[in-house]
Amino acid sequence: MTASNHLHDESTTAHLDSTAHLMNRISSQLASQLSLVSLDGSRRPQPPALVVVAHGSRDPRALSTVRALLDQVRALRPGLPVHLGHIELNEPLLPDTLAALGDRRAILVPLLLSRGYHIKRDIPEMAAESSVRARVAGALGPHPLLVEALTARLVEAGWRTRMDEPTRRTSAVVLAAAGSRDPESRVDTSRTAQLLANRLGVPVIPAYATTAAPTVQDALAALASRGRTRVAIASYFTAPGRFATECAEKAPWIASAPLGTHPAMARLLLHRYDRTAATPVTTTAELATA
Repeated sequence: MTASNHLHDESTTAHLDSTAHLMNRISSQLASQLSLVSLDGSRRPQPPALVVVAHGSRDPRALSTVRALLDQVRALRPGLPVHLGHIELNEPLLPDTLAALGDRRAILVPLLLSRGYHIKRDIPEMAAESSVRARVAGALGPHPLLVEALTARLVEAGWRTRMDEPTRRTSAVVLAAAGSRDPESRVDTSRTAQLLANRLGVPVIPAYATTAAPTVQDALAALASRGRTRVAIASYFTAPGRFATECAEKAPWIASAPLGTHPAMARLLLHRYDRTAATPVTTTAELATA
């Protein structure tokens, strides 16, 4: 192939890629508009906006990960307004996101894996102080979709779902989470650990980077005393950050990546949105705490 032909092919490919990208954008915009029109031509009421509430992190990888996850949600549900708000550390902050929505309806889905202070107090209070007609969904976990994502991340790191019995008897997993003073948070994490243990067929011990016990190091020592020396760290974090990095560094064998943009996470966000949207509101007080 001559150089001129090669350049021609690259130019043609770039043009086709650009055209395909443009067509995808047009199709998404058209789907968004058509979703608001019923068969008789009347305009359907807009669905409540989905506001994904992330904690926020000083690690720049966290924000880029969350933004990529929201792009997946938008691709799964064209026409659904999807917004991002942070509790702290990153912009946009949740109050600013809610202020931009005005008085429209919204469902706030915390990008948080268990119950705790943020879900019980912080987010509902921010919602109540805004003019948005908001409902707050529950924590993402425990849920089988999280187990799907955790398993996939472990397999990516080198975990074998099929192993002989001697290997199985020496294998285990530490489910490394952030930690919370709220006892219900530990209940939720323990339930996820049990679901993951059922899936993998080995012991899974929940452990925490801060606040709660046991620590990751203590969990590893307890497993070693039981002859479980082939231990993986399952990163029970939604995005990269300091705690996820510190926990992974303690791994005696392998450590999985945070849940991040695994496709199950986008599906779970939409599941929490749909479940909250389908739940009837019986009192005004429930509006911000559904």
